[in-house]
Amino acid sequence: LCVFSSLQLVSLLLIGIAAWGIGFGLISSFRVVGVVIAVGVFLFFIALVGLIGAVKHHQVLLFFYMIILLLVFIVQFSVSCACLALNEEQQSELLEVGWSNTNSARTDIERNLNCCGFRVFYPNETCAADCLRSLHCRPCAPIMEEYSGMVLRFVGGIGLFFSFTEILGVWLTYRYRNQKDPRANPSAFI
Repeated sequence: LCVFSSLQLVSLLLIGIAAWGIGFGLISSFRVVGVVIAVGVFLFFIALVGLIGAVKHHQVLLFFYMIILLLVFIVQFSVSCACLALNEEQQSELLEVGWSNTNSARTDIERNLNCCGFRVFYPNETCAADCLRSLHCRPCAPIMEEYSGMVLRFVGGIGLFFSFTEILGVWLTYRYRNQKDPRANPSAFI
């Protein structure tokens, strides 16, 4: 049951962090928040399926939970390893692609980090930062690169930790699923 509650904790954390980010105005992209909340709700329902399957000793629900949890483990482990394996050059390229493809994220970054432009700021561009008034704005790339390595290591480490709890959940579900239901009629297994 502790594996189910850890999955529920992760799902509630995802939902809470997304709500916190949009509530404090840190994130204005509803697409990003929507995806994070959707993943949190999905994980919550999967944990609920596993919990109901364990309490009722329902073989089909436990099998469904085990397969979905294994798939979540594979995706989460892969993403965590990718976060930990990116070098500084790859991080910089990833930041540049993200910067050029999303206007709402660009506005959020400029406003929250108080910077304008990616590598160079041109006066005819729009900028959401307060530093524009004093005309002493730093470019955003050096500030983002300073934080990106730390954030990727943190996210990769947390993801790696929870991915191993998920594989533990798959193993425990497999073991529990193959046990006889103690409430069942003993002569039914003969």
